[in-house]
Amino acid sequence: MSCALDVNILLYASDATNPCHAAAKAFLGACARGPDLVYLGWPTIMGYLRMATHPSIFRHPLSHREAMANIEALMRLPHVRALSEGEGFWDVYRTITDKTPTRGNLVPDAHLAALLRQHGIRRLATHDRDFLKFAGLDAFDPLETT
Repeated sequence: MSCALDVNILLYASDATNPCHAAAKAFLGACARGPDLVYLGWPTIMGYLRMATHPSIFRHPLSHREAMANIEALMRLPHVRALSEGEGFWDVYRTITDKTPTRGNLVPDAHLAALLRQHGIRRLATHDRDFLKFAGLDAFDPLETT
């Protein structure tokens, strides 16, 4: 079933030292095989590039070139779509944040939730429970073992 990917799925799949690595890598591999559509928001892509290359976040950070190569490998797949903000995005963001008090670390989550809503995408693969706060978004954890 088609879904968008949150940055944490990409990060865990890239970090062999993370306890979620094997599950994230397996899930991402299944997404890569298709045929279901996979959506990557530009906030997710840029967040991945920022965090995967950051020495305070990854014990063994990727080079910028390595991180870009990972994103490019996904984006070359025929069933992967990049999502960007369109006309009227601000109104969608305002609507989402009017219903969910948003500040600090929830701001980028609201950004992604609004982007998905603007494109009519309901399903988000994430290991971040904060996405459950956004009405109309089916946030599921593909790394959950129970």
